[in-house]
Amino acid sequence: MDFLKIGIIEIIDIALVAILIYQLYKLVKGTVAINIFIGLAAIYLLWKLVSAIHFQLLSEILGQFIGVGVIILAIVFQQELRRFLIMIGKGKIIKNKGLLKFNFVVDTDNNLNISAIVNACQDMSSTKTGAIMILTQIDDLAIFAESGVEMNASISEPMIKSIFYKNSPLHDGAVIIRENKIISARSVLPVSNSNEIPGYLGMRHRAAIGITEESDAIAIIVSEETGEVSYAKEGEFFNRITIKQLEVFLNKIFTQTQ
Repeated sequence: MDFLKIGIIEIIDIALVAILIYQLYKLVKGTVAINIFIGLAAIYLLWKLVSAIHFQLLSEILGQFIGVGVIILAIVFQQELRRFLIMIGKGKIIKNKGLLKFNFVVDTDNNLNISAIVNACQDMSSTKTGAIMILTQIDDLAIFAESGVEMNASISEPMIKSIFYKNSPLHDGAVIIRENKIISARSVLPVSNSNEIPGYLGMRHRAAIGITEESDAIAIIVSEETGEVSYAKEGEFFNRITIKQLEVFLNKIFTQTQ
């Protein structure tokens, strides 16, 4: 049978498709969309199978469903497709696998007042003052900055602590930091819909994970319940870290181009 003849081109084709499907699976894993993804994948594989063995009627029915399924995918997986296209645009799929060490963007000046941020986190942790700070890299997060109060202030420990002081009108929301400036406070962030996030984490933590899913930003969180310091990067959450670990992490990220 001709469809069983597999050469080197077919093997490469299958490998590339497998990588693509795996990346899509990683995006929807832990969300309600995973069941829809598996269902559509099963229907597509069934369609290819019945087409190969020439079941014409069933093949035509499934083919019509697959044709409409493209529109269904665009609607159902709107957020996941957006994240996937962002990953492609940043070269994350290849970069994260270590195949190529490049990005489709140019370097920016990331000189950051790390000591002010770390010291502020240490003090807010001891007083159990809730806080969330978003440190931009390539993505400027202008849309999210516009949702808050414009600051354009220099980074300092007193400034950060005054923003997140419990009686401050700016404490309820995120601070966005770009190019060593506090660009905005009280900014509204997208919340992650992942089902893998532990139930004991609140909206502040979900927002931190959500913004790092959609951008290359780093999110730092101080819990107002426990005082624990955490950070999120590329949709991954790192909980219960020490101040020293936070300092080492920030130095690794923001001093590598200095």
